[in-house]
Amino acid sequence: MSDALVWAILAAVVVVLAAALVFVLVRERRLANQRLEAALGDFSNQMARLVRDVHAAIDRSHDDDQRARILGELAGTIDLDEVLARVLEAAGAVRGVDAALVTISTSAGEKPIVATVGLSTEEAEAQAVAGPPDGRATRAVTIAYEYPPSVDVNGGDLIRHGVAVPIPGETRSIGYLVAFSRAPAHSFGESEKRSLEDLAGRAGPAIENARRFREARQLADLDALTGLHNRRYFHETLAREVARAQRYGRRLALVVFDLDDFKAINDRIGHLAGDGVLAEVAERVKSVVRSADIACRVGGDEFGIILPESTIGDAEQLSHRMQAAVAARPIGDIASLQLSAGAAELQTDDDATRFFERADDALYRAKESGKAEVVAASPNEPFNGDDRAIGPLG
Repeated sequence: MSDALVWAILAAVVVVLAAALVFVLVRERRLANQRLEAALGDFSNQMARLVRDVHAAIDRSHDDDQRARILGELAGTIDLDEVLARVLEAAGAVRGVDAALVTISTSAGEKPIVATVGLSTEEAEAQAVAGPPDGRATRAVTIAYEYPPSVDVNGGDLIRHGVAVPIPGETRSIGYLVAFSRAPAHSFGESEKRSLEDLAGRAGPAIENARRFREARQLADLDALTGLHNRRYFHETLAREVARAQRYGRRLALVVFDLDDFKAINDRIGHLAGDGVLAEVAERVKSVVRSADIACRVGGDEFGIILPESTIGDAEQLSHRMQAAVAARPIGDIASLQLSAGAAELQTDDDATRFFERADDALYRAKESGKAEVVAASPNEPFNGDDRAIGPLG
């Protein structure tokens, strides 16, 4: 073999080895790059997850701080409406909550107290939450709403999920706190349930205290004999309703009435039996007044009915209904009992005192005209008052 051939073979071997080395180096570099890219991708994903977790933690901390602030304010009020509003505000700070409702049980036969946020009147009235049929206590009631094909589920306004937690009282549950979500993919998890349970647990004592205060205030506003609102409540409410009607341009009417010849009846049957007559008259009055009307015993056998959003015609109609109800059947030994009434509608220059005086003056004229009459005060008529008016309205 010639030297030239040997050198050629050696050169070829060197070229092959060099090519193989280059191939190996390139492949290793490519693999290294791929490993580097994979490592960078993993790092980027980890950083993204970390950022999301940090943002979520910040949001949770903000929500927790907001709830803590609101809950801290619960003890600062004993007004039931305000307490319920703050509870709902705190519930709205829980992640995923789009609407909330609080329902509080009341005495037998009375409607529960309901407060809502984020719900329409129709939605709120349709909600009814109860525990298991066997009456056992529950930690939570989870609700999922499914709609038929005929309902457009893409509007985003439908309630999709709900969770209700009981509000504990001193001895038993006093109601439910209910949270709702309109998001199709959202469901309330363990964290949200714990937040709502904590809220309900802290709200329970505040709600009970506010409810007791309201009940005590209502008892203080009631006349013990008739169960109607008392004189003080009448004058306070009349002043408030007059101011509201004057401010917003609303209608307001007033009826003042008393029983004809009640002093003679009282002298004949005695004060104890006379009290029974007044109590029965009050029951008959309650049976004909509207739920929006405010019936009060002003003093003795004189009564006042405040009629919000009403005209003089409404006041006259109510007066005639009360006359019919009182005279419909005997009361005890009283075979026939009648009443006289004065009616007035609020005028632009009326304050609470003048408004009352105009109705009371109309009552006096009803008495003068033969009793068992209803007399309406004319608009802006001068007041011919004397000592018939029942003291100051304070």
